[in-house]
Amino acid sequence: MSKINPDDIEVILATDCGSTTTKAILIEKIDGHYRQTYRGEAPTTVEEPAADVTVGVTNAVSEVAELAGRKLLDENDQILRPSNGKQGCDIYISTSSAGGGLQMLVAGVVREMTAASAKRAALGAGAIVMDTISSNDKRKPYEQIQRIRELRPDMILLSGGTDGGTVKHVVQLAELIAPAKPQPRFGDKYRMPIIYAGNIEAWEPVKETFDDDVELSQVENVRPQLDNENLGPARDEIHELFLEHVMAHAPGYDKLISWTDAPIMPTPGAVGNILQTIAERDGINAVGVDIGGATTDVFSVFDGVFNRTVSANLGMSYSISNVCAEATMPNILRWVHVDMQERELRNRVKNKMIRPTTIPQTLEALIFEQAVAREALRLAYIQHKEFATTLKGVQQQRTVGDLFTQDSGGQSIVNNMKLDLLVASGGVLSHAPRMHQTAAMLIDAFEPEGFTTLAKDSIFMMPHLGVLAQVHPQAALEVFERDCLIYLGTCVAIAGQPRPGRVAFRYKITGDISDEGEMIAGELKLLPLSGEQRATVEIEPARGLDCGAGKGKPVSREVRGGEVGLILDARGRELAVGGEKGADRQTVTQWVNAMHLYDD
Repeated sequence: MSKINPDDIEVILATDCGSTTTKAILIEKIDGHYRQTYRGEAPTTVEEPAADVTVGVTNAVSEVAELAGRKLLDENDQILRPSNGKQGCDIYISTSSAGGGLQMLVAGVVREMTAASAKRAALGAGAIVMDTISSNDKRKPYEQIQRIRELRPDMILLSGGTDGGTVKHVVQLAELIAPAKPQPRFGDKYRMPIIYAGNIEAWEPVKETFDDDVELSQVENVRPQLDNENLGPARDEIHELFLEHVMAHAPGYDKLISWTDAPIMPTPGAVGNILQTIAERDGINAVGVDIGGATTDVFSVFDGVFNRTVSANLGMSYSISNVCAEATMPNILRWVHVDMQERELRNRVKNKMIRPTTIPQTLEALIFEQAVAREALRLAYIQHKEFATTLKGVQQQRTVGDLFTQDSGGQSIVNNMKLDLLVASGGVLSHAPRMHQTAAMLIDAFEPEGFTTLAKDSIFMMPHLGVLAQVHPQAALEVFERDCLIYLGTCVAIAGQPRPGRVAFRYKITGDISDEGEMIAGELKLLPLSGEQRATVEIEPARGLDCGAGKGKPVSREVRGGEVGLILDARGRELAVGGEKGADRQTVTQWVNAMHLYDD
């Protein structure tokens, strides 16, 4: 970071180099507060014919400059600094997922323990984990070597053993990787970076296993004791190597690195960073989701613990066929309240894969796409909850042998009743024709319980703010609150299964709006409560149902409004839709009408 006083920073230029689009935003200090003022975008140019990522960056920045009436580039297309009148900026920062982002191979002795910790470190740094190699992953050594050779990761994270523990098994892992001679994606003279984050006692024999074909570095153990994870040093090293090795060999990135005033971050890592910053500042539990064409990222912060997962085959264009296969068509169609021909829908799915940038042109196509999105989000959240667990192998009455064979044991730290903020991002969520549709997709897929605030990223600026938070936290937080988040409203939902036809809960609302009444099992109700308004909601759940204070116990909370309003949900959790015992089409139609999803 260039030596500059944060108080002197008044104009900030930030870009996010995505796989298809490069997005630039301008942030300015107005009346003592930082605001996002202008935005531009251009196609990413990391591939031929340009093969220079800075071409797309300058195109996006040129659009911002034209809109803002501010000269940001000189005659040589260099970014002007510092700001002076109507030209230049004080700092320039960037994130990137161009060229497939950061792709890593992870290896650990025990899949459910040290390998899981290493995977959490890699995912938290913004990587896509291509595979996890471990001593108990049921593949024979030659199969593991073959797999390592097939993959072309950007770097490898090797872990294993607690400090002072066994040395043998982690050295055996190193002896699998070394002869496989893994080749990187970029650069013919590029030495594969391997980060060792395992038992400190095994460092010397591990170092002797590798030759000069790799760039080997050591950081603190990701699992120094069974009951302790230490992911920070590994994440920091991943970021540094990403910048030094991976980015430096991608087309044009050496030039981009020389332009920026702070290290370039992988886009998902930056998104996770701003979510962590907000959760820490406000002392809340938060979940964020970014659903794209090929993957769905889920981020969570519960009780200060951050987790991120990448569902690599759950997306809305390139991977839409995988969603249909994994969720099954009946599960998708249970969210559809109009007649549709399954054969026609399957053709629509294949066309979306062929033409990934197309958007729905009819109401029927929109309803189907949002039904697919519900299933993609639901499946991605299930995977996230399975991964975001307490440390396995800790405080359990098991033998040492059991630790190496257990399939489960860690409890998920994701608790929907404790969830305070749910943030949506990604085309199908951010660009839904009505914000009511975004709110409905979030509620149906994530099934929040108790009192949960719903929001969406207005123009996908969370990556920009994530890297800005490393440089100027105040500016990042101010823009996040004022311009990034669009609050949709609050969802109030009961956990448990209400008895059909009976009262699920009674409610009383006071404040900027007032209302009281009963919610019958299976009902949804939307009440107008704008973004500036607040209300106190008192809930008295039926026996056996919970809204945050315990089964059958009344609870009262102040809630905020939003673009959609206050949503009362008496459908129960887990949500039962379709099949013999779930909600039928008539009931789904009632939900659609209650939420005004497709009103003219």
